[in-house]
Amino acid sequence: MLGVLVGIEARTSWLQSWVFAAVARRMTFGFDDVPGAATRYPGGGPYDLRLGYAHLPGYLERLAPDFAITRQARLSPAHRWLVDLGIFPIYHEKTQAGLRVLDRHGRELFAVDYPQRVYETFASIPPLVVRTLLFIENRELLDETHPRRNPAVEWDRLARALLEKGVEPLRPSRRVPGGSTLATQLEKLRHSPGGRTESAREKLRQMLSASLRAYQSGEETIDARREIFREYANSLPLAATPGFGEVHGVGDGLWAWFGTDLAEATRLLAAEPQGEHDPELDARARAFREVLALCLAQRRPAYYLQREPAALEELSQRYLRMLHDEHVLPDELYERARTLGVPLRDRAPDAAPLRLVWKPIQGVRTRLASTLGTSGLYELDRLDLSARTTFDRDVQLAVLGALHELRDPSVARAAGLVGSHLLGTGDPSRVVYSFTLYERVGDANVLRVQADTYEQPLNLNEGVKLELGSTAKLRTLVTYLEIVAALHAQYASAPSAALLELERELPRSDRLARWAVEHLASATDRGLPRMLEAAMERRYSAHPGEAFFTGGGRHVFSNFDSRENGRAPTVREAFRESINLPFVRLMRDIVSYYTLRVPGSSGRILEDASDPRRQHYLERFADREGREFLRRFYRQHHGQNAEEGLSAVLAEIGPAPRRIAALVRSARPELDYDAFATIVRERGRDSHVLDSTLRELYESLGPGRYGLADRGYLAGIHPLRLWLLEYLGQHPDATFDEVVRESAGQRQAVYGWLFSTRRKNAQDKRIRTLLEVEAFLEIHADWKRLGYPFESLVPSYASAIGSSGDRPAALAELVGIVLAGGVRYRTARIDELLFAEGTPYETALARTDRPGERVLPAAVAAQVRRELLGTVEEGTARRLRGAVVLHDGTPLAIGGKTGTGDNRREIFGAHGQLVESRAVNRTATFVFFLGDRFFGTITSYVPGPQADEYRFTSSLSLQVLRHLLPDLMPLLDAPDPRTGNLTVS
Repeated sequence: MLGVLVGIEARTSWLQSWVFAAVARRMTFGFDDVPGAATRYPGGGPYDLRLGYAHLPGYLERLAPDFAITRQARLSPAHRWLVDLGIFPIYHEKTQAGLRVLDRHGRELFAVDYPQRVYETFASIPPLVVRTLLFIENRELLDETHPRRNPAVEWDRLARALLEKGVEPLRPSRRVPGGSTLATQLEKLRHSPGGRTESAREKLRQMLSASLRAYQSGEETIDARREIFREYANSLPLAATPGFGEVHGVGDGLWAWFGTDLAEATRLLAAEPQGEHDPELDARARAFREVLALCLAQRRPAYYLQREPAALEELSQRYLRMLHDEHVLPDELYERARTLGVPLRDRAPDAAPLRLVWKPIQGVRTRLASTLGTSGLYELDRLDLSARTTFDRDVQLAVLGALHELRDPSVARAAGLVGSHLLGTGDPSRVVYSFTLYERVGDANVLRVQADTYEQPLNLNEGVKLELGSTAKLRTLVTYLEIVAALHAQYASAPSAALLELERELPRSDRLARWAVEHLASATDRGLPRMLEAAMERRYSAHPGEAFFTGGGRHVFSNFDSRENGRAPTVREAFRESINLPFVRLMRDIVSYYTLRVPGSSGRILEDASDPRRQHYLERFADREGREFLRRFYRQHHGQNAEEGLSAVLAEIGPAPRRIAALVRSARPELDYDAFATIVRERGRDSHVLDSTLRELYESLGPGRYGLADRGYLAGIHPLRLWLLEYLGQHPDATFDEVVRESAGQRQAVYGWLFSTRRKNAQDKRIRTLLEVEAFLEIHADWKRLGYPFESLVPSYASAIGSSGDRPAALAELVGIVLAGGVRYRTARIDELLFAEGTPYETALARTDRPGERVLPAAVAAQVRRELLGTVEEGTARRLRGAVVLHDGTPLAIGGKTGTGDNRREIFGAHGQLVESRAVNRTATFVFFLGDRFFGTITSYVPGPQADEYRFTSSLSLQVLRHLLPDLMPLLDAPDPRTGNLTVS
């Protein structure tokens, strides 16, 4: 009787269905508002790794500084107990999953699913495919005779496999057949480490997990068995192919390995055969051969699909005969299929291009990949993850569409882009536009819109260095007012008599300090706001007749409008009207200020060369300041190889061949002449430099020809940076302590030439160059604190008018700081993350509150804001005055700064005459704020020599912004998410 009962149970699974269904009903999961110990994460199964479930603890740890868990799945006690015993978590697993990026309202911006091509239902799978795969793998799976049957085990197959395993030692060359059903294979492929069965214990775990999963919807398993078949067909591991990556499932396998569309193959194989005269017989036979090859290849996918496709062909022919003999395959289809070859592709067909809004989404994906620590976008896109971003999809698409339409001449003309200082006769289709808009919400500046019309993947707002002209005056003005605030803090409490005495002691070159002392000594209101206002009323000459010694040489500058040449405008007027020469002179005063205040500075040496303390002072300066500058340079270059370090500096020093040659011969003295010449020609952007000239430079600048200080002077960079490049090139793993120890002599050598008193004028010239470099390191630190994106500034007064370059997004961040009263808030693109939705690993996170960092005195920020408003009301941005009126009739306050970059490569003759002037690119930028919540940038850009055909100024970008304002109104006219009220101050 026991044997009879066992036999009945083996056929019907009546007892198993009752037990497993009862247990499965208790294997549930719910949710906690806070993380707890009830969460269990999976091991190293391929499915769990690919979807990110196994990596979730690491992801959550990486996200912790910026995101907090708001909801997390928890297993029921029974579920948790069984998982702790080794059972895989039981839930309805996803056939497809992938990254989803949503806008602020939850509307889809980007979505990918892997596998990409699947059978959506069991009914959609052609019966011929079902019969074929069942014949190969699990012939009894869909037998409906016993509706409660456990699909996880076929007792006869299991017994045969165990018997074969028992005699394996006696017949080691015999291949042991497996006893796995599709249900246990699915568990293995998804959840077993490496997708393999390494032990009997692992096989038992697969069988028990598959059994519980089969009964999770009840005691009858017909529907579950069909779903097992569908999921198995959609999950076959089919190796990896170039252009696609890992391949899973019949649908993706057909596309990746054969270039066949799943829908077309399904249509062909689902149709009723029409005999040997069937017009689509060849296509049907080919589709069947491809499906058969994939079903067989999953046994050893890398072997059959990558290494030995001939073996796959042989195996396919064998199974064709068996399928025909077993009446699975019709005669005419068999005859045609066995004569066809189905060669595998070397790589998958090209993927469809991403949609129009992809650039800002690319930024989100890149940042997510970096934050989570994934190996790249490939791995990120396969995670079961949704990200709700800060973007507004409707406004994003409207802005992007409007910018693209401006390339049409008729649209450009209707938008008012043709005229003086606008497009003129230039081709509108060649102009690239970029736009960025942020909104301050709580503790973050959230990115609402980011769009550009550049046809390449590069993001113009964040990914390039552009010379944006007079927008640099904004950074210069902020630095100037910060200095005024620092001088106020230093001197405001001193009596007037003491200030007058101090004024007589201050060096003549310390013009800012002398003005501050004079102002405070005579002011009735010594408050900082009054002093800042007075600082804006200081006057500077706009005359271009003066030559400036800066950047290691003599330079002259001009104003955009020659009618300004005879004026001496106030700082306010120069800022609002974007006059160059006053800002060049203002930058000179800033450099002088820092020259005299760098800790241990040698700036006062210029005032009194006979000071008896000069020698000791210079030695102390050489050692202490040399160490400090080495520390800064070490931070920049540590971790770079010799080529990377050299490239980083070459990008800063400009195209002058002598400078490049001096740098290359000092930093890479081991290079032979050919390598040296190649670098000079490429970096100098002039392939026609005479060979004789290069050979002369190679020889004259070789090792030992000049001292370290002279080589730094010739290269236009700090000599210690030059030495460090060479040293790290030879000792890439050197610590900073080792660098300090090895540089003791070099630190003295760099400044040693100052010790001699002969030729004082030449010394002073060198001193000024060196002091200017050191001053710009301090200025760069100030700019960097306020979001400047690059690791150095060009040590020249020309940085005040744009020569150091910038990024539109970084300029927007600076305006955001000003708008926030001097507080720097983090930039946010993602509000919420949801991992593994609908699974026992589901975890929801929301962006955490983080207080901003004060980086600018509030009074300075308020003064700068007033000046930005003045630029729109009375200055170069008057085109936007009164341009935004809200629905209630209230005008929205607009402020900003314009900038035009006419970036050219100019060649001068021996007597200073201009020989050649060639356009590199042209830019026109407006960095702005709208009300007290929104800020951003708009840039017009023409790259390459074709920029010579355009004469537009920042007026073009102003007009483009005016054209975009109607598309922005849904944001501008919406209530403040912080208060629910409109804020328009």
